[in-house]
Amino acid sequence: MSVAPRVVLVHRHSERDEIVAEQGTWGQAEFVQKRRGVSLASVKKRHESLNAAVQAVSASIPKEWRRGAVERSDLSRFLFEPEDVVVVVGQDGLVANTAKYLDGQPVIGIDPNPGANMGVLVRHSPHDFEPLLSRISAGKARFEARTMVSAATDDGETLVALNEIYLGHSGHQSARYLITTPEGSAEHHSSSGLLVGSGTGATGWLLSIARQRSHQITLPGPTDPELGWFVREAWPSPTTGADLTEGILPEGQELSVRVEGESLVVFGDGIETDHLSLNWGQTVRIRAAAKHLRLAI
Repeated sequence: MSVAPRVVLVHRHSERDEIVAEQGTWGQAEFVQKRRGVSLASVKKRHESLNAAVQAVSASIPKEWRRGAVERSDLSRFLFEPEDVVVVVGQDGLVANTAKYLDGQPVIGIDPNPGANMGVLVRHSPHDFEPLLSRISAGKARFEARTMVSAATDDGETLVALNEIYLGHSGHQSARYLITTPEGSAEHHSSSGLLVGSGTGATGWLLSIARQRSHQITLPGPTDPELGWFVREAWPSPTTGADLTEGILPEGQELSVRVEGESLVVFGDGIETDHLSLNWGQTVRIRAAAKHLRLAI
C-alpha cells in the first residue's frame, strides 16, 4: 500500500508573537508602545495576514494527503521526506533558511504580504497554492533549479546555503586567513570577512557589497552555476594584502581559505547559530553545491 504524499508547511513566528512573548500580553505591549508614541497597527495587520495565509494554504491541502508543519527555529530538527512538497509561507529569507535542509523536494513560496516583500522566492499568493499543488502532483509544474553554495572543511564538515556563505570572526573582529583563487593567486588577509554568494544572493547582501565597489563586476543569475565573492574591508599591512578582494568563481571551481587566526566561523544565509567553527591551520573550500533549490514558478 503506497503512502499518501505529504505537504510540509514552513512558517515562522510573527512580530506580534515575539512581542507578546516579551511583554506578556498584546494589551500590555500596546500600552507600552502607546506611551512611546508608537503604533502597533502595522504589526497587527502583518500578523493577521500571515495567519490568514497559513489557514488558506492549510485548508487547500487535499484531505487524502498527509500534512506536516515546522516553525523556523525547529528546521534543523525536522525530518523532511524525499517525496514532500514544501510550502513556505513568509518572507524570501524563510525560503533560504529552509533550502539548506532539503534535497530536491519541490518548494512553493507563498507571500502573505504582497508588496511588502521582494517576492524573489515567495512568488505566489495563497490562492495560487491549490492549482500549483495540482500541477506538481500531475508532474506538470515548472521549476527553477537555483544554485546553492557549499563550504567544506578539511576534516569533513560541510555547510550549504542558498544566498551566501560568510567566513569571518565570530565576534566580528578582524579575520586572518590565506585566500587562494582557482587561478593560483594567493594573498594573506586581515579583513571583516569573506562572502561567497549565488545568483539568488546577488539580489541581497552580495548586491549591496557589489554596489559599493568602484569597479562593479557582473553578478551571476539565480540559475547560473557561477558564484560571486567579495572580501569585506581588507586591511593592507606589511604581512597582509588588499588586492584579491572580489571575483567570479567559475563553474566547478573553488576558493581555498586557510585559517590563520582564532575564533573564525562559517555560516550561511545570516544564521549565525548554525555554523562551522574553524581552527588555526584548517582549510575551507567554497564552491557551488551539488544540490539545488527546486523552486516552483
